[in-house]
Amino acid sequence: MIVPGSFPTTRLRRNRRDDWNRRLVAESRLGPEDLILPVFVVEGENRREPVASMPGIDRLSCDLLVDAVGEALGLRIPAIAIFPEVDPALKTPDAAEAVNPENLVCRAIRAVKSGHPDMGIVCDAALDPFNSDGHDGIVRDGEILNDESVEVLCRQSVVQADAGCEVIAPSDMMDGRVGAIRKALDEAGHGGVRIMSYAAKYASAFYGPFRDAIGSKAALKGDKKTYQMDPANSDEAIREVALDLAEGADMVMVKPGLPYLDIVRRVKTEFGVPTFAYQVSGEYAMLKGAVRNGWLDNDKVVLESLMAFKRAGADGILTYLAVEAAKLLKSG
Repeated sequence: MIVPGSFPTTRLRRNRRDDWNRRLVAESRLGPEDLILPVFVVEGENRREPVASMPGIDRLSCDLLVDAVGEALGLRIPAIAIFPEVDPALKTPDAAEAVNPENLVCRAIRAVKSGHPDMGIVCDAALDPFNSDGHDGIVRDGEILNDESVEVLCRQSVVQADAGCEVIAPSDMMDGRVGAIRKALDEAGHGGVRIMSYAAKYASAFYGPFRDAIGSKAALKGDKKTYQMDPANSDEAIREVALDLAEGADMVMVKPGLPYLDIVRRVKTEFGVPTFAYQVSGEYAMLKGAVRNGWLDNDKVVLESLMAFKRAGADGILTYLAVEAAKLLKSG
């Protein structure tokens, strides 16, 4: 890139001198409308359980979830993503609870929609909360089965859409699942339900606190490297995104977030489609751990970390910091 001008006639610091001028020439914008709030739901009433590895984050029963959603909606956060902690007694090798229309996720969807019909709801299509093996797909003889898993994911997506979910987010990384889910949704009369595909989901070490929160960590046998992506790969992410878009994905996601901003930028540049990133539990835990030790300024790093996503090209960010960030943006 050829930069016009030269010093001393050109002084880039002129546009940095005043707050009003810095705001006027800012290249990226961050607002509450860019944020999706992940929430953890648990059985019971008036129940709040702190997640030890995620300071400030709680699992909430459906009644308390409705109150929390009301706060988020008041801050102009447009959508939540629901994740359940499922009773271990309901976890089975075939993940049958995932397709139960009265499961915890479906009841949470209906509760939120009853109390706050204007809040958008995103739900994972994945089996790990319901699978006694802790995997995103069906396991047989140590192998994660692709096509059999996709069949269950389709049924799971339909029951979630029936309950009122507007965005199905396949996070399982099974081959061909986007096209199959699109077909299943359309045939069930849910042609307007969107698909936000976890198109580039890496086999990352940053998911540990999330697995604590949904209770899948203890159940997990082995690892997820045979279906989630190798952190060494970038071109493969582009192939994954291209395939998911060809199968009917309306939006795509990169996960994790900050360690994979190069992937976010490549996806946005090469496809120009709605692109999201997930600031995952490990990222949140690291930031909050440093803040608690007095090593970082909480408010500044919250907004700086989120601005990085916007600068990289993300249209939206799934982040546990959504409510906190929205309050900071409002006060600023």
